[in-house]
Amino acid sequence: MDNFVFNNYTKIIFGKGCENDVGREITKYGRRILLHYGGGSIKRNGVYDSVLSSLKEAGAEVVELGGVQPNPRLSLVRKGAELCKAEGIEAVLAVGGGSVIDSAKAIALNALYDGDAWDFHARRAVPKAMLPVGVVLTIPAAGSESSDCSVITNEDGFIKRGLRHDCMYPMFAIINPELMYSLPKEQIANGCSDIFAHLLERYFTNTRGVEFTDRMIEAAMKTVVNNARAMVCGTADYDAWSQVVWAGTIAHNNLLNTGRVGDWGSHNIEHELSAHYDIAHGAGLAIVFPAWMKYVMDHDVPRFVQFATRVFNVENDPFDQKKVAKKGVEAYSAFLKSLGLPLTLAEAGIGTEKFSLMAKQAVEIGGGKQGNFVELREDDIVSILKIAAK
Repeated sequence: MDNFVFNNYTKIIFGKGCENDVGREITKYGRRILLHYGGGSIKRNGVYDSVLSSLKEAGAEVVELGGVQPNPRLSLVRKGAELCKAEGIEAVLAVGGGSVIDSAKAIALNALYDGDAWDFHARRAVPKAMLPVGVVLTIPAAGSESSDCSVITNEDGFIKRGLRHDCMYPMFAIINPELMYSLPKEQIANGCSDIFAHLLERYFTNTRGVEFTDRMIEAAMKTVVNNARAMVCGTADYDAWSQVVWAGTIAHNNLLNTGRVGDWGSHNIEHELSAHYDIAHGAGLAIVFPAWMKYVMDHDVPRFVQFATRVFNVENDPFDQKKVAKKGVEAYSAFLKSLGLPLTLAEAGIGTEKFSLMAKQAVEIGGGKQGNFVELREDDIVSILKIAAK
């Protein structure tokens, strides 16, 4: 196990009706609030009215900025940062899923910065502070509600980049699984895929002596597998939803990567897909991750066997470990398919014409490589995309 420091200061407020406490929580950090959200879903399902009522009851002065899209755009971040400066905003409240939260974090960072809003994500500037950010989570997926990460897409060049810094944890996150029951099944499936991928990125490590976190990650993966199908099929079982929603938060709050180094190659490959083709992140991960597994499996067959036997209950065969490892990947793909997710680029309507460009862009941010479990160069990424194509 590696040395580590774990410090996550996000306050989690979890349970039925807790969104009604948002006004009291956010006004601890100021009265001038930027309310940031996506499209019309929070207005259709009543979340907007509940949040606005709580804010007004707490005496908040609200400035609104909607319009966040999946794969959140830099142009809206720039608009939000300027709005914060012009309106004297003291705190930002994100009501939505990962895209809204990531956008809110980027806005809060740039509200305190005089340079261009892309500087941080392009690694031209280092974050030092951001306005306080609060969250009302409406989609289980990204884990951004208690992570130190933000991912933004620059429309100029179709570049999607992640940023992380200790100052980027939200101050609080309000999580009521009941607010998520009405989500379209595609969004639920994409969310479960994203959660599972966050767990996989941490699971595939070269660090030894990490049985405790291995077991926690495996438990979280099994929880997603055991409940995701019912969620996609429309269950309103609070216990099923609450297990997966909480797993999604824990999957990306850095607890599960304590003492170990994860991979993250698949995420960075997928960022290129969603930047160029605007595919949903969870759908892109469902295509990329199994292809990555097939490409790197020989690096550590025993770890793939452990994944297969512990998570998907594949019967172990000590005389043919590679077969067991392959069955684990097949079981993972079958799980994704059962949620209605695409398994190939062809199924998602994505061609091969940009493979070289995407591979080149994927390694730019990593100094010519991506991934830690297995270091990937441009040619490796092209090979993985070819596996994912069909």
